[in-house]
Amino acid sequence: MKSVHLHLVSDSSGETVSAVARACLVQFEGVEVTQHQWWLIRTPGQANRVITGIKAHPGVVIYTVVDDDVRQLLETAFRELEIPHIPVLDPVLTVLSSLLEARADGKPGLQHTMDAEYFRRIDAMNFTIEHDDGQSLTRLHDADVIVFGVSRTSKTPTCMYLANRGLKAMNIPVVPGIPLPEEALKVDGPLKVGLTREPRSLADIRRNRLRMMNDDANSHYANEDQVRDEVLEARRLYARLGFPVIDVSRKSIEEAAATILQLYTEHQRRRQQMEQTQQ
Repeated sequence: MKSVHLHLVSDSSGETVSAVARACLVQFEGVEVTQHQWWLIRTPGQANRVITGIKAHPGVVIYTVVDDDVRQLLETAFRELEIPHIPVLDPVLTVLSSLLEARADGKPGLQHTMDAEYFRRIDAMNFTIEHDDGQSLTRLHDADVIVFGVSRTSKTPTCMYLANRGLKAMNIPVVPGIPLPEEALKVDGPLKVGLTREPRSLADIRRNRLRMMNDDANSHYANEDQVRDEVLEARRLYARLGFPVIDVSRKSIEEAAATILQLYTEHQRRRQQMEQTQQ
């Protein structure tokens, strides 16, 4: 079995390069591919982190980067490292065919077939719906990601996006005065992440939510001072528990999920290294 390291680099959520990779790799059988996902690469510092990772695991790079300075920095490094790099879909199959010494099957639409990957996503969606907003703590050990957050920090849509990418994601609300479930904190395996949002914007979102429900828009739930205390307490909790924190104030659902996907990749890599060390 041939093997290759494939680096997917994007200045956004990585949806485009992920689709390109899936559409091309499905044409090759008997190939072991190790994917490295680099999302939200928008600054020279982030680009240098990508370059360091590629040096550690040389391979093919598929990328979508708009900013000229960041793109030039990456492409200069790719050329110096003599790394094959592909900015668009057209040359992807050509480079992979050369690297893997195999011809693509040439069957269009294979990425849409009901294969194991498809059913894995469906299973993840069902899991995420079942475990939304702390409704159920069953199958905790099956979770890939557990997302914590105060009300209206986009926990549910973020988890649904992750499920669409194949991760079993559950979310648990952080409510003032109510301790988090011990079993969710003690379970070993899932990545645990805390979501937060800027208090003023969070209070606005909650007020709009109350108006839609014809409820009292001046309740403690949407009071800015109360919300600020709630957010501060949640951040202290995350710090005490050692959770990585994602501020969704200026992030889309896709960007927040992309950050979690990156954290999950690193989480899995650390777990594999620990298992190898124990062996």
